[in-house]
Amino acid sequence: INRHAARKSALTEAHSRVAADRAEAEAAHESAASALAELPPGVETEAQLAAVRAEIDNQRRAAAQVRAEAQALAREAELADRRVQAIVAERNEWQNRKTSAASQVETVEARIAEVSAEREELANAPEVFAEKRSALITEIEHAEGDRRIAADALATAEAAMAETDRLAKASLEALSSSREATARAEERMEGTRRRLADIEREIHDMLEVEPSAVVGMAEIEPGQELPPVAQVEEELEKLRRDRERLGAVNLRAEEELKEVETQHTALTTERDDLVEAIKRLRQGIQSLNREARERLLTSFETVNNHFKRLFTELFGGGEAALHLIESDDPLEAGLEIIAKPPGKKPQTLSLLSGGEQALTALALIFAVFLTNPSPICVLDEVDAPLDDHNVERFCTLLNEMTGSTETRFIIITHNPITMARMNRLFGVTMAERGVSQLVSVDLQGAVDILDQNVA
Repeated sequence: INRHAARKSALTEAHSRVAADRAEAEAAHESAASALAELPPGVETEAQLAAVRAEIDNQRRAAAQVRAEAQALAREAELADRRVQAIVAERNEWQNRKTSAASQVETVEARIAEVSAEREELANAPEVFAEKRSALITEIEHAEGDRRIAADALATAEAAMAETDRLAKASLEALSSSREATARAEERMEGTRRRLADIEREIHDMLEVEPSAVVGMAEIEPGQELPPVAQVEEELEKLRRDRERLGAVNLRAEEELKEVETQHTALTTERDDLVEAIKRLRQGIQSLNREARERLLTSFETVNNHFKRLFTELFGGGEAALHLIESDDPLEAGLEIIAKPPGKKPQTLSLLSGGEQALTALALIFAVFLTNPSPICVLDEVDAPLDDHNVERFCTLLNEMTGSTETRFIIITHNPITMARMNRLFGVTMAERGVSQLVSVDLQGAVDILDQNVA
């Protein structure tokens, strides 16, 4: 934008200069026209007038070009402004989307923290129940102690009442005191009964069982020694603090448990489906491996038979064979070539000479080729490492394969023996320097013409 603005300002200045020049040229033209009108016509005057007109036309064209450039720069500046505004709007939109995404991420992280906390509370739920049970047992033990105290007080009152009866028989003075003692004992007994009723009501409200069933709920055996009251109160206070530290109960725990169970069921179903799919896949792989082994062994036997026959034909005797090594599984086994040229011991391919290796490789290639012949076969310089005798054998083998199959062999070679045994030759010659020409020779047709001429 800055570059275009600078260029626009420069063009504006140039346009101003051109406009000033044009005004001056027009003024000069008007003065020249008036002077010309006053002067008599002449050749020199006509020439000057033509020059002035040409200069005016040039200045007009320059002014038109400057105006066109100024308009183009104005359009470019306008397009650049629009592009800048579009970029700013797009940047604001992306900023808004970034802010929204950040808020969504914070919401999801808060929800994950809540779910984790609720999951920990669910995991600690059995401990809460155990703590409640211990608290109830402690309270039951406390109530049992109060009951024993009340029973002791009742026994004391009964003893006092009996003593009062005995004293009443002994003397009238002791009767009044006995009555007072009896009244006090009855009051204490009534208070004890009210206390027992309150304890029974508290037990029923808290544990929702009868007081007679508290001992069974606390799992206290008859005659078992109870723990000290101070220890029970200390444990009770500790349990209360633990309960307060746990906080409020999650009312949605059951719903979330159902959701987790639903997800667990779905995941278990998917796992079973995956296990079944893996099982079927393994069965399919085993079936494919079994069929591949059968086909590989069949093809191996076919190629091995062709290799033995071709090796004997190329070498004029000897023996050769293919062996699977390093594994009992054909799909994982390696291949070893054992060759025995005439007059030599059996040995691997790497121990043979260069020509013998070439012939053995040709025999293996043609053995594989005969297993599934193709319409066309291209051989590139395969006879290069062979001597003349082996080249003759190679050509003879090609003739036999041509007769037994419908394959057309295309051979790229520089060997004259091989070229002499072919049916048609194709070559490139340079009759003139820098000009190449494709030449073809039908050897079989030449032989036929020769035979006709001889006849």
